[in-house]
Amino acid sequence: MPRRAETTRALVFCGALGFAASVAPAGGGTAPVDEAFAAFWAAPGATEAATAARAIATSGVDFDTAFARLKAGRPYKTDVPRGVQRLVRKSGGTDFPYSLDVPATYDPKTRYQVRVQLHGGVGRPEPGGRGDGSIGALAGVEQIYVLPQAWAGAEWWAAAQDENLPAILDHVKRTYNVDENRVVLSGVSDGGTGAFYVAMRDTTPYASFLPLNGFILVLRNGDLGISGALFPHNLTNKPFFSVNGGRDPLYPAARVEPIMAGFARGGLTHVYMPQLEAGHNTSWWPTVKDDFETFVREHPRVPHPARLTWQTDSATSRNRAHWLVIDRLAPARQGDPLPDINDVVSGADPSFGTRTAGMKVTHVVTGSNADGMGLVAGDVVRAINGRELPQGLDLEDFLGIYSAGEPLRLTVDRDGTNVELRGNYAPTPMPRVSPLFVSRVAGGRVDLVREGNTIRATTRGVAAFTLLLSPEVVDFSRPVTVVADGRTVFEGRVQTRLDTLLTWAARDDDRTMLYGAALPIALGTK
Repeated sequence: MPRRAETTRALVFCGALGFAASVAPAGGGTAPVDEAFAAFWAAPGATEAATAARAIATSGVDFDTAFARLKAGRPYKTDVPRGVQRLVRKSGGTDFPYSLDVPATYDPKTRYQVRVQLHGGVGRPEPGGRGDGSIGALAGVEQIYVLPQAWAGAEWWAAAQDENLPAILDHVKRTYNVDENRVVLSGVSDGGTGAFYVAMRDTTPYASFLPLNGFILVLRNGDLGISGALFPHNLTNKPFFSVNGGRDPLYPAARVEPIMAGFARGGLTHVYMPQLEAGHNTSWWPTVKDDFETFVREHPRVPHPARLTWQTDSATSRNRAHWLVIDRLAPARQGDPLPDINDVVSGADPSFGTRTAGMKVTHVVTGSNADGMGLVAGDVVRAINGRELPQGLDLEDFLGIYSAGEPLRLTVDRDGTNVELRGNYAPTPMPRVSPLFVSRVAGGRVDLVREGNTIRATTRGVAAFTLLLSPEVVDFSRPVTVVADGRTVFEGRVQTRLDTLLTWAARDDDRTMLYGAALPIALGTK
């Protein structure tokens, strides 16, 4: 039965802020509220902002007033550095150098586009200054450029950079007036490959990804030491613009284009501009620059997308995409596989119409040979034509010894009872599907579609997730309905909460992405 309530207090992520179960009543004087918000806006990072948020929670401010203030954002200072700045972020005893290239005409009243630009050549033994620290020849329209550094042991796909890149971006957002919906990630060579990596791990802050002279399949190299699985279908959350040279000796366009075309057929929004006469360089930039910047301008981030998909192998990191947080994984339940751009079709194989784990049937294709003989999910095939079968062998593989038209007598264990099924072997051609990225774990995935106050989720391998609900897209005066895998799992009113609002505002520092409630959805383990 769905969980119903006239007014439901949804789960609140309050550990980081240490909120009490309730907040101070509204109606206090403005001075405590002003002081609390001033400290919040002055916080240099998310941890300090979380601490400052406690004072807002006890200042007497009400939800609507706090929401309006957070949406308006901080008062940005005029006396901030402009031009090229060489900076260092320290973490765990390691220095992470980076530079900012800020327009000399920077005006704190204007929201600026930001490009995070990843460089190539990450195999160098240590970080070092690259050029004069500016964006240099790859300059586009007026914007703020963020140029982090990577090196051997701290490549773009290293765990250290998973933390470093968001922290640098957070610093920029707390110092300069950034247009949160026009932050893009680009890169050249290893940096282009790194852009694919980041898009599979941390999609939320970015409007689009623009890899130049990179190649996603480099990330299949086991020697890179990547921690955790990579799920290419996560790329479909954001649009891509990419370039490769036709004469590139490393990643020629002829090798890259079929992969990207396959991704596009699977739902990736992608503009591909191969430069047929170019090598592994960016000599083509003057001719591509306008198209690059037009793409960025025409693809701003949607902070609360109505459609969202995310897959992860961890419930503690890499488990969030915008308003979705995957909280607990579970064994994959039975059901049709979800569309996945990671699956590549190459030819066809004869198919009995089952998916199996050894001799256990996990799925039967409707209308197939197996379906006609009466097999159902959960059956365990013990023998074929009286021949007992080794359970380590896959059923479809074993059936390959038979010819089309041969009679079959299947002895099946169905819930502890032996059942005999008879028919003729009549396989049909089925697409041969192989994954681009092979993972030892399937991970958990949630696909979301939001229509007004109704949210539909399709899940695989997930036991629990949380929906972050924003007053920008959800009407809190009306009931919210959540349907997961065809079953209504929640229906009722959801109350906005100040502590939820402040928790995520401290973490995200984003005027366009504010949440009034966090709604937990538990699916169990089936």
